[in-house]
Amino acid sequence: MAKNVAPSLDQRLALAKRCSHEGVLAGAKAAVVAGVAAAIPTIASARKLTWARSNLNPTAQALIVSTVAGAAYFIVADKTVLKSARHNSFHQAETHHFEA
Repeated sequence: MAKNVAPSLDQRLALAKRCSHEGVLAGAKAAVVAGVAAAIPTIASARKLTWARSNLNPTAQALIVSTVAGAAYFIVADKTVLKSARHNSFHQAETHHFEA
């Protein structure tokens, strides 16, 4: 008789919550790094270059920086959650197998 040992619903929910939390932390770290990396050249060019000084008002500068930070957050958070889910899926397949 085959017996499937599957994790309980509470265990699966806790694992999903941990995966999403890891994604949020990684995304936030990436957003901070990307925001600083985008802010430095944006602000420097807005002060030094004639074209940028006349065309990039503070709102445009903030939009550039926030777009880069937001994109970094979502990309890294998504990749982290998928990586964690893939790892847990393979780990679960190895530890919970069918017994004859």
